[in-house]
Amino acid sequence: MSRLQRTPKPRTIVALVEDRPGALNRLVSKCRQRGFTIESFTMRRSEMPGLFRVVFEVRADTDPDQVVKQLSKLIEVVDIRDVTSVDTVTREMALIKVCCDRSQYGYITAIADTFQASILDASPGSVIVEVTGDARKIDTMVNLLDIYGVTEVVRTGPIAMTRGPQPAHEWPESDAFARVPARVSRSQHSAAD
Repeated sequence: MSRLQRTPKPRTIVALVEDRPGALNRLVSKCRQRGFTIESFTMRRSEMPGLFRVVFEVRADTDPDQVVKQLSKLIEVVDIRDVTSVDTVTREMALIKVCCDRSQYGYITAIADTFQASILDASPGSVIVEVTGDARKIDTMVNLLDIYGVTEVVRTGPIAMTRGPQPAHEWPESDAFARVPARVSRSQHSAAD
Protein backbone atom coordinates (compact mmCIF):
# COMPACT_ATOMS: atom_id res chain seq x y z
CA MET A 1 0.00 0.00 0.00
CA SER A 2 1.47 3.36 -0.97
CA ARG A 3 1.60 6.19 1.50
CA LEU A 4 -0.68 8.20 -0.78
CA GLN A 5 -3.58 5.77 -0.39
CA ARG A 6 -6.07 6.87 2.23
CA THR A 7 -7.29 4.58 4.94
CA PRO A 8 -11.06 4.65 5.36
CA LYS A 9 -12.49 6.79 8.13
CA PRO A 10 -13.59 4.70 11.11
CA ARG A 11 -17.35 4.29 11.52
CA THR A 12 -18.91 4.56 14.99
CA ILE A 13 -21.46 1.78 15.44
CA VAL A 14 -23.90 1.41 18.35
CA ALA A 15 -25.70 -1.92 18.80
CA LEU A 16 -28.04 -3.61 21.23
CA VAL A 17 -27.01 -7.24 21.61
CA GLU A 18 -28.69 -10.05 23.54
CA ASP A 19 -26.96 -11.27 26.68
CA ARG A 20 -26.26 -14.79 25.37
CA PRO A 21 -23.17 -16.99 25.53
CA GLY A 22 -21.00 -16.48 22.46
CA ALA A 23 -22.75 -13.29 21.26
CA LEU A 24 -19.58 -11.19 21.52
CA ASN A 25 -17.54 -13.87 19.76
CA ARG A 26 -20.02 -14.03 16.85
CA LEU A 27 -20.01 -10.22 16.50
CA VAL A 28 -16.21 -10.06 16.36
CA SER A 29 -16.02 -13.12 14.07
CA LYS A 30 -18.45 -11.52 11.59
CA CYS A 31 -16.22 -8.41 11.47
CA ARG A 32 -13.17 -10.60 10.83
CA GLN A 33 -14.94 -12.64 8.12
CA ARG A 34 -15.99 -9.48 6.28
CA GLY A 35 -12.60 -7.79 6.58
CA PHE A 36 -13.72 -5.02 8.95
CA THR A 37 -10.97 -3.80 11.28
CA ILE A 38 -12.18 -3.08 14.82
CA GLU A 39 -10.40 0.03 16.12
CA SER A 40 -12.07 0.07 19.55
CA PHE A 41 -14.80 -1.86 21.34
CA THR A 42 -16.82 -1.08 24.48
CA MET A 43 -19.57 -3.35 25.80
CA ARG A 44 -21.70 -3.00 28.92
CA ARG A 45 -25.19 -3.93 30.15
CA SER A 46 -27.76 -1.43 28.87
CA GLU A 47 -30.73 0.12 30.62
CA MET A 48 -32.82 -2.62 28.99
CA PRO A 49 -32.72 -5.94 30.89
CA GLY A 50 -31.17 -8.79 28.93
CA LEU A 51 -29.35 -6.48 26.49
CA PHE A 52 -25.83 -5.16 26.19
CA ARG A 53 -25.00 -1.88 24.47
CA VAL A 54 -21.95 -2.21 22.25
CA VAL A 55 -20.13 0.87 20.93
CA PHE A 56 -17.31 0.24 18.52
CA GLU A 57 -15.29 1.90 15.82
CA VAL A 58 -14.65 -0.14 12.72
CA ARG A 59 -12.84 0.47 9.43
CA ALA A 60 -14.21 -1.10 6.27
CA ASP A 61 -12.42 -0.97 2.93
CA THR A 62 -15.73 -1.64 1.19
CA ASP A 63 -19.06 0.19 1.45
CA PRO A 64 -19.31 1.41 5.07
CA ASP A 65 -23.04 0.55 5.09
CA GLN A 66 -22.01 -3.09 4.79
CA VAL A 67 -20.86 -3.05 8.43
CA VAL A 68 -24.41 -2.48 9.69
CA LYS A 69 -25.98 -4.75 7.04
CA GLN A 70 -23.69 -7.68 7.83
CA LEU A 71 -23.82 -7.37 11.62
CA SER A 72 -27.61 -6.97 11.66
CA LYS A 73 -27.83 -10.52 10.25
CA LEU A 74 -26.62 -11.95 13.56
CA ILE A 75 -29.49 -13.35 15.61
CA GLU A 76 -28.20 -11.76 18.85
CA VAL A 77 -28.18 -8.24 17.35
CA VAL A 78 -31.51 -6.67 18.29
CA ASP A 79 -30.76 -3.22 16.84
CA ILE A 80 -27.71 -1.65 15.24
CA ARG A 81 -26.99 1.91 14.03
CA ASP A 82 -24.12 3.71 12.35
CA VAL A 83 -23.96 7.02 14.26
CA THR A 84 -20.89 8.36 12.45
CA SER A 85 -22.80 11.16 10.74
CA VAL A 86 -25.43 11.62 13.46
CA ASP A 87 -25.13 14.43 16.01
CA THR A 88 -23.59 12.64 19.01
CA VAL A 89 -21.72 13.25 22.21
CA THR A 90 -18.57 11.13 21.99
CA ARG A 91 -16.00 10.69 24.74
CA GLU A 92 -12.92 8.63 25.50
CA MET A 93 -11.09 8.21 28.77
CA ALA A 94 -7.36 7.73 29.16
CA LEU A 95 -4.97 7.00 32.00
CA ILE A 96 -1.50 8.37 31.31
CA LYS A 97 1.57 7.47 33.38
CA VAL A 98 4.26 10.16 33.22
CA CYS A 99 7.79 10.20 34.60
CA CYS A 100 7.95 12.97 37.15
CA ASP A 101 10.30 14.26 39.78
CA ARG A 102 9.43 16.94 42.34
CA SER A 103 10.63 19.78 40.12
CA GLN A 104 8.30 18.72 37.26
CA TYR A 105 5.16 18.02 39.30
CA GLY A 106 3.90 21.63 39.05
CA TYR A 107 4.27 21.66 35.25
CA ILE A 108 2.42 18.37 34.87
CA THR A 109 -0.34 19.56 37.21
CA ALA A 110 -0.69 22.75 35.14
CA ILE A 111 -1.08 20.70 31.94
CA ALA A 112 -3.65 18.49 33.67
CA ASP A 113 -5.59 21.54 34.87
CA THR A 114 -5.59 23.03 31.36
CA PHE A 115 -7.21 19.86 30.02
CA GLN A 116 -9.59 19.51 33.01
CA ALA A 117 -7.78 16.28 33.85
CA SER A 118 -7.10 14.78 37.27
CA ILE A 119 -3.97 13.48 38.94
CA LEU A 120 -5.06 10.05 40.26
CA ASP A 121 -1.76 8.93 41.70
CA ALA A 122 1.52 10.57 42.59
CA SER A 123 4.32 8.13 43.37
CA PRO A 124 8.05 8.73 43.63
CA GLY A 125 9.17 9.10 40.02
CA SER A 126 5.76 9.13 38.30
CA VAL A 127 2.18 10.41 38.23
CA ILE A 128 -0.96 8.95 36.68
CA VAL A 129 -3.25 11.43 34.95
CA GLU A 130 -6.88 10.74 34.00
CA VAL A 131 -8.37 12.68 31.10
CA THR A 132 -11.77 12.49 29.41
CA GLY A 133 -12.66 14.03 26.07
CA ASP A 134 -12.59 13.49 22.35
CA ALA A 135 -9.71 11.69 20.67
CA ARG A 136 -8.01 14.93 19.59
CA LYS A 137 -7.96 16.29 23.16
CA ILE A 138 -6.44 13.08 24.50
CA ASP A 139 -3.85 12.90 21.69
CA THR A 140 -2.84 16.52 22.33
CA MET A 141 -2.45 15.93 26.05
CA VAL A 142 -0.37 12.78 25.53
CA ASN A 143 1.89 14.72 23.14
CA LEU A 144 2.37 17.54 25.67
CA LEU A 145 3.08 15.15 28.53
CA ASP A 146 5.50 13.17 26.38
CA ILE A 147 8.03 15.97 26.94
CA TYR A 148 8.32 14.62 30.50
CA GLY A 149 8.34 10.97 29.46
CA VAL A 150 5.05 9.13 29.02
CA THR A 151 5.71 5.52 30.03
CA GLU A 152 2.21 4.07 29.58
CA VAL A 153 -1.17 5.04 28.11
CA VAL A 154 -4.42 3.10 28.53
CA ARG A 155 -7.43 4.33 26.54
CA THR A 156 -11.04 3.22 26.46
CA GLY A 157 -11.85 4.05 22.88
CA PRO A 158 -14.92 6.14 22.18
CA ILE A 159 -18.36 5.79 23.66
CA ALA A 160 -21.17 7.68 21.96
CA MET A 161 -24.73 8.80 22.61
CA THR A 162 -27.01 10.60 20.17
CA ARG A 163 -28.05 14.12 21.11
CA GLY A 164 -31.64 15.07 21.80
CA PRO A 165 -34.51 13.44 23.65
CA GLN A 166 -34.80 10.33 21.45
CA PRO A 167 -32.66 7.32 22.36
CA ALA A 168 -30.44 5.77 19.70
CA HIS A 169 -32.48 2.59 20.07
CA GLU A 170 -36.25 2.59 20.46
CA TRP A 171 -37.98 -0.18 22.37
CA PRO A 172 -38.24 -2.53 19.42
CA GLU A 173 -41.41 -4.57 18.97
CA SER A 174 -39.67 -6.96 16.58
CA ASP A 175 -39.34 -10.72 16.88
CA ALA A 176 -35.68 -10.24 17.82
CA PHE A 177 -36.59 -8.16 20.85
CA ALA A 178 -39.29 -10.63 21.90
CA ARG A 179 -36.53 -13.26 22.35
CA VAL A 180 -34.77 -11.17 25.01
CA PRO A 181 -35.25 -12.75 28.44
CA ALA A 182 -36.73 -10.77 31.32
CA ARG A 183 -37.62 -7.85 29.09
CA VAL A 184 -39.32 -4.80 30.52
CA SER A 185 -42.27 -3.64 28.45
CA ARG A 186 -42.40 -0.14 26.99
CA SER A 187 -45.20 0.79 29.44
CA GLN A 188 -43.18 -0.43 32.43
CA HIS A 189 -40.16 1.51 31.22
CA SER A 190 -42.24 4.70 30.75
CA ALA A 191 -43.74 4.32 34.23
CA ALA A 192 -40.24 4.19 35.73
CA ASP A 193 -39.37 7.59 34.20
